[in-house]
Amino acid sequence: MSSAHIERAFEEQIEDHLIAHGNYRKGNPVEFNRERALFTSEVLPFIQATQPREWQQLEKLHGSNAESILLGDLVKALDMQGALATLRHGFKCFGKLFRMAYFKPATGLNEETERLYAANRLAVTRQVKYSTRSENSLDLVLSVNGIPVATAELKNPYTGQDVYDARAQYQTTRDPGEPIFRFKQRTLVHFAVDADLVFMATKLEGEKTFFLPFNKGYQSGAGNPPNPNGHKTVYLWEEIWPRDSWMDILARFLHLDRNEKDKVETLIFPRYHQLQVVRSLEDDARRNGPGKNYLIQHSAGSGKSNSIAWLAHRLSSLHDARDQKVFDSVVVITDRIVLDRQLQDTIYQFEHKQGVVQKIDEDSSQLAEALRTGTPIIITTLQKFPFVRKKTEELKNGRYAVIVDEAHSSQSGEAAAEMKGILAKDHIAEQAKAAMEERGYTEDWQDTMLREMAKRAQQPNLSFFAFTATPKPATLKVFGTPGSDGKPHPFHLYSMRQAIQEGFILNVLANYTTYKAYYKLIKSAEEDPQVQKRAATKALARYMSLNEHHIARKVDVMLEHFWRHTRHKISGRAKAMVVTGSRLEAYQYYRAFQRAVEDKGYAVGLLVAFSGVIVDPDTDDKWTEPKLNGFKESELPDRFESAEYRILLVADKYQTGFDQPLLHTMYVNKRLDGIQAIQTLSRLNRTAKGKEETFVLDFVNDAEDIQKAFQPYFEDTSIGEEADVHQLYQLQHDLAERQVFFMQEVEQLCEVFFRARRALTKADNGLLYSIVDKAAPRFEALSNEQQEEFRGKVGAFRSLYGFLSQVIPFQDTDLEKLFTYLRFLEVRLPQSGKPIYDFDEDVQLKYYRLQKISEGRISLDDGGRGELKGPTAVGTGREQSPETELSTVIDLVNDRFGTGFTRSDELVFEQAKRDAVADAGLQQASTVNELDTWRFVFDRKYEDLLIDRLQRNPKIVSWALSDPEHLKMIRDLYAAEVFDACRSAAANQADVPGPPSER
Repeated sequence: MSSAHIERAFEEQIEDHLIAHGNYRKGNPVEFNRERALFTSEVLPFIQATQPREWQQLEKLHGSNAESILLGDLVKALDMQGALATLRHGFKCFGKLFRMAYFKPATGLNEETERLYAANRLAVTRQVKYSTRSENSLDLVLSVNGIPVATAELKNPYTGQDVYDARAQYQTTRDPGEPIFRFKQRTLVHFAVDADLVFMATKLEGEKTFFLPFNKGYQSGAGNPPNPNGHKTVYLWEEIWPRDSWMDILARFLHLDRNEKDKVETLIFPRYHQLQVVRSLEDDARRNGPGKNYLIQHSAGSGKSNSIAWLAHRLSSLHDARDQKVFDSVVVITDRIVLDRQLQDTIYQFEHKQGVVQKIDEDSSQLAEALRTGTPIIITTLQKFPFVRKKTEELKNGRYAVIVDEAHSSQSGEAAAEMKGILAKDHIAEQAKAAMEERGYTEDWQDTMLREMAKRAQQPNLSFFAFTATPKPATLKVFGTPGSDGKPHPFHLYSMRQAIQEGFILNVLANYTTYKAYYKLIKSAEEDPQVQKRAATKALARYMSLNEHHIARKVDVMLEHFWRHTRHKISGRAKAMVVTGSRLEAYQYYRAFQRAVEDKGYAVGLLVAFSGVIVDPDTDDKWTEPKLNGFKESELPDRFESAEYRILLVADKYQTGFDQPLLHTMYVNKRLDGIQAIQTLSRLNRTAKGKEETFVLDFVNDAEDIQKAFQPYFEDTSIGEEADVHQLYQLQHDLAERQVFFMQEVEQLCEVFFRARRALTKADNGLLYSIVDKAAPRFEALSNEQQEEFRGKVGAFRSLYGFLSQVIPFQDTDLEKLFTYLRFLEVRLPQSGKPIYDFDEDVQLKYYRLQKISEGRISLDDGGRGELKGPTAVGTGREQSPETELSTVIDLVNDRFGTGFTRSDELVFEQAKRDAVADAGLQQASTVNELDTWRFVFDRKYEDLLIDRLQRNPKIVSWALSDPEHLKMIRDLYAAEVFDACRSAAANQADVPGPPSER
């Protein structure tokens, strides 16, 4: 069988399916008018069938010339306003509006619009000779009412060619100047297809033509899943191209993106996962109505802004099977200005209507008015809702779709509860009324308290659509969909792995180098004062982080690396970011970079970013970011984009949401954990022309720690061990047992607080604090260790109840009262007596060495589901660090590079093990946690126990503490044994009390 025959068979398969099942006509290639780039024989029948009156009037005016005049004006409209706008909005011919397509209406109530939609003439035409200069032909052309809208080049691997040959064919033999290929004017998208993969492009530019993958993804990566019944790419002609799907894409997905800065237009065609998530969310909301939550875990590079815009538009006009509107308004919660502009532009292209989108950029009155008048799409920040309560008293219960951009736990807590309290006011009032009657409550303050409890829960008139790349445990629990394992999972996933493999983001772990500083401090003070180990250790670490020699040495490494390597990348345009651990560090690194740049004569523009004011420790001069940079703070992103500036030094700024595609290298001088590691390092992952890789030089973190931070979000994310409500009751019991507060004080505070909840006066506020302050002398009577333990459990209770109250419909008002009381008590407790040390005059740096530890790729595991750990009762006790001599703590910091040990040295570790088994905090934690979670407490405690033995056994303990791998090996050796022993010891003590009864 010839290769031509095999390829024709592929064409026939697609054509046959579209005609038999996709509601297409078989097109005739000879009817294609090459000059006009139209199937002219399709235009007039459509016009006559759908707009007979307008056609008759035109024919009456122009007789036999009417068709030619109509086609001429159609061609002019296509050339001037584009094919997409002409299909959506029609064109004028001698003052009469002619439609070139009818799209499916949102409801089925109008039979005439249904008839017009059915009259569209969709055709699939094979081997279309399109050129005015040659006999070249296209494998497939899809047209709507005579207007060609898509082309496809098909390749069958059995012919020795594949999808990449199809792409090359578009890039080398398809002239963008041909009428059918002119950008925006005719065909809107071009598909390169074989049996395994699909790519698409919306603009042909010769060899510069840029193709995007249009594949389903497989095992959280790129590509397509196996199809036991045929081609992997069958979804293209069975799901995407059939009439209803294709007309929907033309009507409500395709749009033109205009970059005002660069004056560049890009035609956006949805990627497969975007189509899938928007349509599946729409279908589920249509079936289930309001009252359901959805978590969309989409990686950076997923095109989240477009997905949100498409979803918002569709939800705003969504009708159910009974043709009833599902949502009265769509509320988009975002801090991004660009999303507002994108929504406005995109939806105007769909509907040519103003006022569909309202951005709340003034005050809460504007938000209240938008809600009251039922604005279809409202864009606001979460922080506006607490201030709108009084202005929405008359707001009737509507049905709302709430789309949350970058959903994290902060958007599923108290601020989100305020929003629910406004949007679900009537439902919450009904729930509170029922609870009042059930409990026999009669006081207004009790009604207010019950409303506070109810508004944290899911409400029947609200659906949340939460988008994030890095869900926290609370985000998963609140918005996730229960899976077959009983745990919450994302409703839809577009993984980091797939985004990297498809080329939408770069792998920031592909080139990762870690350095470690080895140094020795000596005590220069004559005295050897008593200090607390942990606080003193941190103070010495701070001393080193700000040490002039330490900073200068690292700046030398960073600057030389930038000058020799980074500055040549991305055609000489590459930039770098230096991440520092504090504002003072950022300032001192900036000054050190300035000196080094001047000394070496390097032309490298520097910028620095931090909040507030910095005082130079040597001169006492005060400095701000604008004063150092020489321009306003708001100008920094645009200034950094210019060729003048190449290195940006930051302290807790520009580490999230900052998109600068030319960022190639990051120098890390800060501890990064969990989501913070991902968000910070991901500043490098944006793609740009000529950007082939990224580079990270990390002076602080271990490669293993970074790998652990990224792994849960590489593919699917789920929750590991979950919090138990009994842990909450245990904390309630422990807090009450200390007798720092009395229950009558909790009752008094709640009565005042909830009675005045809607308008808290200064007098009310004073009364609240007078009640709370009664606990202060009782707290101060506790030992330092007991104070720290109590303070930790207060924070743990608040965190755990705040988390669990969103996912469990609590009926226990005692917990709510205690939660409310502790909110006030926590801020009134006397500050911790932890000492603050300044050793600048007491220690000196004896020697310093900076050594490269690892270099290369940090690999993430494929095929594994990452698990997150939510809040539990562990970690509530804060260990009081015993006092020791400063010289001992200096030894701890200095002796980071030991020599090994013998079997006789094991006695030290055994002694530490026995002390760990006897520790009450470890015993308690073992009763409410499994081994993996309990390890967080044990690892820290065991390290403390080793520190306690440092003076007696300096060699072996220094060896253990000198390298994380040494310490990890020892802790792994004993963890399980200590855990079992702690559980056994705890079981021999008194039983843990259960939940207190309702009073």
